[in-house]
Amino acid sequence: MSENHFELDARRMLCPMPVIKTQDRIKNLDPGDRLKVTCTDPGALIDIPSWCRIHGHAVLSTNTKDRIITIMIMVR
Repeated sequence: MSENHFELDARRMLCPMPVIKTQDRIKNLDPGDRLKVTCTDPGALIDIPSWCRIHGHAVLSTNTKDRIITIMIMVR
């Protein structure tokens, strides 16, 4: 399993774009890779973890600071 770290900037995108961009990015990653998604749409706090659950990826953490949301995902 690889353990590379990647980032996705989905700031200023509205639903459903943060989830779609996350899905597109994860397609090119390997199991064990980590993806840090940065966004500003509050709906992403529900949408991205839900998408991860459905597709078997792990949400390692979520954080919100100054309206910037960060979601750390481990690809499985």
